[in-house]
Amino acid sequence: MSPLRTGLALAITVGGFYALCTVAWVLAPTTFLGLMNNLFHGMDFTTMVRPQPFAFPGFLVALLVLSTWALLAGMFFSWLQNRLAR
Repeated sequence: MSPLRTGLALAITVGGFYALCTVAWVLAPTTFLGLMNNLFHGMDFTTMVRPQPFAFPGFLVALLVLSTWALLAGMFFSWLQNRLAR
């Protein structure tokens, strides 16, 4: 298992799903917020929402941070998997 290839696969996957999540939020924020409330066992996130326009630079920063974290986590996972398989 190649650490770099595994890391890249995870980074691309996380980045893609983050982008899809963002699209869902932009297109249907009320429905998405309801889903999040249900997903977290009925916690109410509505009090944390402040109306503001979508900020593309903020999206890019979060995408970069999440993808970098996923790359490093995937590389570590692959490295550890290879070490444990010996």
